[in-house]
Amino acid sequence: MDINPPQLLSLPGGQIELRDARTGSTSSVDLVAFEIGRTAVTRAEFAAIAGRGLVEHPHAPVHGITWLEAIDWCNAASEAVGLSPAYARSGRSVEWDVAANGYRLPTEAEWEYACRAGSGGPHYGPLREIAWTAKDGAGAPAEVGLKKPNAFGAFDTLGNVWEWCWDYADPARYGDYRTFRGGGWADEAWNVRASVRRGSAPDAVLEDVGFRVARGACGAPMAKSGQGWSDEADRSRARVRGPIPFGWTPLKA
Repeated sequence: MDINPPQLLSLPGGQIELRDARTGSTSSVDLVAFEIGRTAVTRAEFAAIAGRGLVEHPHAPVHGITWLEAIDWCNAASEAVGLSPAYARSGRSVEWDVAANGYRLPTEAEWEYACRAGSGGPHYGPLREIAWTAKDGAGAPAEVGLKKPNAFGAFDTLGNVWEWCWDYADPARYGDYRTFRGGGWADEAWNVRASVRRGSAPDAVLEDVGFRVARGACGAPMAKSGQGWSDEADRSRARVRGPIPFGWTPLKA
């Protein structure tokens, strides 16, 4: 099997401020150095690991991929190149070994840090120059890397396809929904911003959602936190105090 792993960028440690729109709160996250994909995973890269042979539009980002499929791909890619898989999966239940050196999905903190690349506005440059959006009139994602990268050298963190992250979207309200970030090729400008977050079920097939990989151990073996995520925080956020609002589906902790 001919395997060309995704090209990764080495990012220095730093700090990112994240906002929780539902609670109106902000939090500052300290990140250790990590690696992240120069682009989203392409159709060719995905097919090489999935054993699908030749594909059309090999340099376009893979899309219509569920969160669970992205998790499985990360593990398979890690094993293929001799790295330690980051995840242990049993059905819909996924555990992250934060000490593993294999491919994984970025946390939201890592993703936004990599997207912003030190910038402070809604996007790191004029959208027409950096992102494929509804204004381009495309009916499908473009090949990766055709527009301008950010200051870290990452392409298409905004526009083209939304990208799955590790984190729960809002466990109190949406159960096991996971987040995706960045906006897609058919989205209007207000959706294509560094701070915008969306979520869906881990087994949902969404035509405009793909993923970008990260790498880098960020904690000790058996630790339950890393890079802005913690299992304890997830469980705390899942506990609803008082009457449950109509339509909410609390996470069973």
